[in-house]
Amino acid sequence: MAGQKKHLTPRTTRDHGGGLDEAIASFGGARSDWMDLSTGINPVPYDVTGLTSSDWFELPDHGAFERLSKAARQFWAVPEGAAILPAPGASAIIARIPALAAPGRVQITTPTYNEHAAAFAAQGWSVQADSPAEARVIVHPNNPDGRLWKEADASAPLTVIDESFCDVTPQASLIHLAARPGVIVLKSFGKFWGLAGLRLGFAIGQPELIARLNDLIGPWAVSGPALKIGELALCDTDWANATRNRLTADTKRLDRLLTTRGADLVGGTALFRLYDVDDANEWQDRLARAHIWSRVFPYSKTYLRLGLPPATGWNRLEAAL
Repeated sequence: MAGQKKHLTPRTTRDHGGGLDEAIASFGGARSDWMDLSTGINPVPYDVTGLTSSDWFELPDHGAFERLSKAARQFWAVPEGAAILPAPGASAIIARIPALAAPGRVQITTPTYNEHAAAFAAQGWSVQADSPAEARVIVHPNNPDGRLWKEADASAPLTVIDESFCDVTPQASLIHLAARPGVIVLKSFGKFWGLAGLRLGFAIGQPELIARLNDLIGPWAVSGPALKIGELALCDTDWANATRNRLTADTKRLDRLLTTRGADLVGGTALFRLYDVDDANEWQDRLARAHIWSRVFPYSKTYLRLGLPPATGWNRLEAAL
């Protein structure tokens, strides 16, 4: 019934943003009716142009990988001594990294992106939050609170620096550590460029380590269209600079909108914001009744995370709040 309060049934999979099918099942409407703010994906994606028919029907050749890697090296100022591995999304890399070393202890400070702990646990590692260990994962900036880490935090024999959201703050990047033995820096293409469905990510690190990771992922892992679009986008620095300016302005607008309605800013990035509210589930339900999807967390009753709405969605969000 319209206006009736509903709650989602518990998830049977690991907690993530998205899950719009579940929201629709609980609150109704068609997918086209919904505005999904539960993820940290740029709502104004890079304009996909320049593809040819051969990008779709031919197996990607070595040259396509080389051109993409060259563009990535220049865009992220990758150290000369580090190698670059394009892959079908950062999540595909995360799942395979634990196999690079014999299982031991891995330090992953929480709260953070939960796929890292799940991947290490699946490979027999012992996951701990705050003690030195044989491996360490730092999400930089952290998801969901935006915490930035320091170079001193990247000192474990195997260190994963997940910079999936760092393209909004390139000055904070720890990419200069990528040539250090045991360090792997992750980059995600889908978030800043807004093309999550393309499934493109990068592992950057010592050549021997990246070569082993490449063997685990296998050949032709990245599609021809993803290789071409990634190359074009990484070379378009004007778009990147303009996008950072827009995201920064929209972030300030979102903070004003939420804080004037009783939310307290905890942190975040220019792609998502984390707020402390009186009852996160109630806020999520209120937005969902207006077919706006937000993110809550199983470990907090008060944390609410919102991505940025598209240009046409601001008035709708304000009315729902």
